[in-house]
Amino acid sequence: MRRIVACLALVLAAPLGAQAQSGPPHAWLFGTWTGGLYPAPARPTAAQCLAHPTVIFTQDVVLRATLMDVIYLQREIETALTTAGSTEIRFVAAAPVGNGLLGVAAGPGAPGFGCESPDVLHVQRHGENEIIFPGCADFPNPLVRCPSP
Repeated sequence: MRRIVACLALVLAAPLGAQAQSGPPHAWLFGTWTGGLYPAPARPTAAQCLAHPTVIFTQDVVLRATLMDVIYLQREIETALTTAGSTEIRFVAAAPVGNGLLGVAAGPGAPGFGCESPDVLHVQRHGENEIIFPGCADFPNPLVRCPSP
């Protein structure tokens, strides 16, 4: 009986080889970022940055600002895969916005980031607090993480 209890204790105490990670793979991106649409300030203050963040990453959605609208565009995350220095985020497929006149489709679904696909975003780390979206025409400049207030 003692052997069974000892073996059971060892098995339960040993770390699992394929143990689940503590958070989502894109957790390093969580928070607000400025720049991208325009050159980011070299050392933004929390107040400057949080007054108008360009991109906001959360566990389930990515919100982005545009130059022509005051409302943030929201994309729901389907999957995220992180490798050394980069993350690929796949969004839930963009559905058409709605029917136009006489049932004709009104246009494309939710906009992306100006990348090769509106439903995929590649993020590359360029330093501890700087990222880029390679190949995304809407974000030609690096983004800088907003500091905590």
